[in-house]
Amino acid sequence: MTRHPGTAADTIVIGGGMVGASIALGLVLRGHRVTVLDEGDRALRAARANFALLWVQSKGAGAPAYFNWSRMAAAAWPDFARQLEAMTGIVLHLSQRGGLTLALSGAEMDHLATRSARIACDQGSDFPHEMLDHSQTRALLPAIGPDVVGALFSPLDGHLNALALFHALHRAFGRSGGHYVPASPVRTITPTKKGTFILDTPHGYRECERVVLAAGLDNTRLAPMVGLHAPITPQRGQIMVTQRLPPFLDYPTNALRQTDNGSVLIGNSQDTVMTRQPVDLEIDAVMADRAIRSFPCLQAASVVRSWSCFRVKSPDGMPVYDHSTLWPGAFVASCHSGVTLAPNHTGLVCDAIHTGIIPPIMQAFSASRFTLTAASRS
Repeated sequence: MTRHPGTAADTIVIGGGMVGASIALGLVLRGHRVTVLDEGDRALRAARANFALLWVQSKGAGAPAYFNWSRMAAAAWPDFARQLEAMTGIVLHLSQRGGLTLALSGAEMDHLATRSARIACDQGSDFPHEMLDHSQTRALLPAIGPDVVGALFSPLDGHLNALALFHALHRAFGRSGGHYVPASPVRTITPTKKGTFILDTPHGYRECERVVLAAGLDNTRLAPMVGLHAPITPQRGQIMVTQRLPPFLDYPTNALRQTDNGSVLIGNSQDTVMTRQPVDLEIDAVMADRAIRSFPCLQAASVVRSWSCFRVKSPDGMPVYDHSTLWPGAFVASCHSGVTLAPNHTGLVCDAIHTGIIPPIMQAFSASRFTLTAASRS
């Protein structure tokens, strides 16, 4: 066996995307010697096409644990952003004044109202939000078109610069003593009788006491190697970016947001086709049509680029966090909302990895829920 001669680590995080970078930073700040093994920019990581919303209003209809988890993260974001900016000098351009989901028909408005009512019921009415008609929506977003029937507004939501966040997480990790290794996909993980893990990479073998699976779609393959389960229903998403425009969008919406440099991101497509990654122009056309109906000023805007990515989603949309009972020291983290949940990943998730104890607020996110659901149906 050829041992890799690189920096020693007691903890290895597999995956350097938004989730892996957040967890790696939290662990190194707790005194772990951490190495991140990452595929690099060739990976089909969701962070490459992140829409960069801090979003709570659509999370947890019928799943109050997920709403509470998301709301906790959103509340932690101001302090989290200040800490990252102080550590790195990178401005994240965080804006957390609220966000809107626009409705272009009465049926869409009814859907938003029904979903919001369910969340409010689950939370004992502790869900700050407001259903707005056309004129109330226009008061917040003067550029909307006549096709906008109304909107759901929640003050919990916001957005930031996702590339700045990604850069800041990696810079803070490196400055805190972490070791990042790109182009190092993990082929196999072998638990040993002495309680360690041997990781096979193209550059040799690495051994560690703890291993954290934060490899997105690849968690499904890696998890069974350490007695874990990471069910994922991949979802392809697309984003279009316009030329830089004068400011007109003071609040982010679920499908459009204006960045700090003036460009507009158009997204929110959902496609379960997994046989291809290239952009589907028909999907772009639908997104562009909705964007122009929402904001007619976009009619004359040029699209400068468009791309797609594969999102990481469990069958019920909630995260998966688990320790391995078969091989203690192994942990899995899979989720869709890597930006929104970043403070939780650097915080409570790292506490769970560090102590080996899953706190009550995270217990609803064990993958055992899928086994229990299947058993109850049989």
